[in-house]
Amino acid sequence: MSPPAPSAAAPASPCIGLCRLGDDGLCAGCLRTGAEIAAWSRMAEVERSWIMETVLPARERELPPFLRRLPERPRLARVLHPLRRPPADPGWNRAELEDLLPSGLAEAAVLVGLVPREDGTYVLLTRRTDGLRHHGGQVSFPGGRIEPGDPGVLAAALRESAEEIALPQAQVAPLGYLDPFVTVSGFRVTPVVAAVDPGFRPQPHPGEVAEVFEVPLSYLMAPGHLRSIPMEYRGRTRTVLEYDWPAQRIWGATAAILFNLRRRLEEGR
Repeated sequence: MSPPAPSAAAPASPCIGLCRLGDDGLCAGCLRTGAEIAAWSRMAEVERSWIMETVLPARERELPPFLRRLPERPRLARVLHPLRRPPADPGWNRAELEDLLPSGLAEAAVLVGLVPREDGTYVLLTRRTDGLRHHGGQVSFPGGRIEPGDPGVLAAALRESAEEIALPQAQVAPLGYLDPFVTVSGFRVTPVVAAVDPGFRPQPHPGEVAEVFEVPLSYLMAPGHLRSIPMEYRGRTRTVLEYDWPAQRIWGATAAILFNLRRRLEEGR
């Protein structure tokens, strides 16, 4: 199929400054391939116009509709660790917990689900059942230990989300990773940030999840809503983070992961 005649006012380039190839081989900002970006300055105007007016809009339409509706997508594409390369660092908070950690850490993954709604983006959270061995009754993200049969971090986060709240893969679009976080209970947690279809209807697993709820991302990203709380642990005072959210206590690892998300988004402005 030959490119059509050029438009009279075709833009010189679709670049929006992200310039980062995703796992699909397309730039997260302009949706061009690496080869198209490299050859752009050598292309004839008719070919550039064809890509701008036909090829790129078609690629945009192929994205899940709920992903296209996520306003934070461009900034997240700039600042998250890419899906093809999970972060290998030991945990951004490990130094402050070194004398409190067990000899070996278990690997875990959680899903930081961002739900684009008409009135803004919301964060999908759960409240765990009281009888669980780890973090019973606490607010958390869907997720858990990475099992030997999991191909990797992303697979573990998706599997756990399907098991805990029945989130199907067709209704989630992974975007990238936040920095790993270490918990005093002995886990190195890698958060997977993903867009979640607002049409998703959670079905909590009664043995693991007591409640599923959403909190506006704008509320969680406002610095004034996060506070530091001193806490005694094994004879030592340490500081944990907590959100001033009236309906649920959002604190500890969950609050710290959201803080990391806020710092990442601030970098992407």
